[in-house]
Amino acid sequence: MPDTLPDRLSTDPSSPYFNEDLLQRGIGIRFRGQEKTNVEEYCVSEGWVRVSLGKAVDRRGRPLTMKLTGPVEPYLRDEPK
Repeated sequence: MPDTLPDRLSTDPSSPYFNEDLLQRGIGIRFRGQEKTNVEEYCVSEGWVRVSLGKAVDRRGRPLTMKLTGPVEPYLRDEPK
């Protein structure tokens, strides 16, 4: 697996930007210089993240999200094997 991260990544299995192998390795997100742990999806080129809003879910059981704009810096949390 390469050490370059995709421009866009989602934790939702129904999304075309979902990548299970990469998510299992562990992805960290720095947004506006702060570490975010509740990111559901990000896009580096467009400069936004979708963060979950607590434990609230929609009628299909997916977390409710809010889109925040600003500089996004994804990184791998573990070392490559």
